[in-house]
Amino acid sequence: MQVALETDSEQTIINMGPQHPSMHGVLRLLLRLEGEVIVEAEPVIGYLHRGVERLCTTRNYYQNVPFTDRLDYVASFAYNLGYCTAVEKLAGIEVPERAQVIRVIAAELQRIASHLVWLASFALDLGAWTVFLYCWRERELILDMFEMWVGARLTYHACRIGGVAADLPEVLLHRVWEFVDLMPKRLDQNDALLTGNRIFVGRCRGVGMLSREVALDYGCCGPTLRGSGVAFDLRKAAPYAAYDRFDFDVAVDDGCDCLARYLVRIEEMRQSLRIIRQALGALPYGPVMAKVPKVLKPDPGEAYARTEAPRGDFGVYLASDGSSNPSRVRFRAPCFVNISALPAMLEGAKIADAVAVVGSIDVVLGDSDR
Repeated sequence: MQVALETDSEQTIINMGPQHPSMHGVLRLLLRLEGEVIVEAEPVIGYLHRGVERLCTTRNYYQNVPFTDRLDYVASFAYNLGYCTAVEKLAGIEVPERAQVIRVIAAELQRIASHLVWLASFALDLGAWTVFLYCWRERELILDMFEMWVGARLTYHACRIGGVAADLPEVLLHRVWEFVDLMPKRLDQNDALLTGNRIFVGRCRGVGMLSREVALDYGCCGPTLRGSGVAFDLRKAAPYAAYDRFDFDVAVDDGCDCLARYLVRIEEMRQSLRIIRQALGALPYGPVMAKVPKVLKPDPGEAYARTEAPRGDFGVYLASDGSSNPSRVRFRAPCFVNISALPAMLEGAKIADAVAVVGSIDVVLGDSDR
């Protein structure tokens, strides 16, 4: 891809990347600088294309679920759930009540695990080594629970069309209860280490400004949008699974900067714990899988489903021609639209702030370069 920015003799163009900074994936930022100030920025993606949407049309509906694990590999279950919800909508499959509640528990555990990876990486990007270690410690507890459930720690294939891969054993339910009792204290500890740190706050406050109007114009979503003061969350606005049965607040902050996006994710983890606690208390008895045919052939038509993934509004479009394979698959990637807002967030910032700004929107390039 050829990218060029116009410049004059007083300005400098540099490449920041392409590089692979841990979870984020391969991202290149083309920056035009005047001294240390970013005058113009252009994100360059496309280094990781795998053609997954085309691949999905060559496999049947069941075989496509593992592909969704690898879109956002830090939040696999959330993408399993989005795809399965779309197929169930297309085929008219009704998911058992117990499976719906289990999906909520797993999705919120996944949200916390994803936000912990983000918090660890973001803190380390800004020089906070202790929080990095603490967040990995807490995340391991969640991965242990997923391993007890489905035998995997990263790409789960835990959500199935019509339900979930397995019921939650009693011993695992006890582990989840222990986790929701322990985690609030750990969250408070991590939060105090950062919000009480003048260096961290100084690197975030007033940096990467994204106003409410600009965020809406770009179509931003998730914590990036809610950090600009827009209280939009699909779990409230268009409930799916069993979210309409639980009481929780939408985490929102009108700071419009990196600090606001940090505060939103901290509060989201607290609200996720609140949801999990309610779901554990309301877990009904019954099957965890609907009766679905071995070969699924939905009637010709189309369906679109949206879920609130950790990084925002994840959409799945499916078209059926009556065969066992979807005729068209399209994923709406939250990271793609959030990355598109980077030029607005970086303009006027210093080059050292670019690391904080990119980290604050929590990008996973496997989601964008699908």
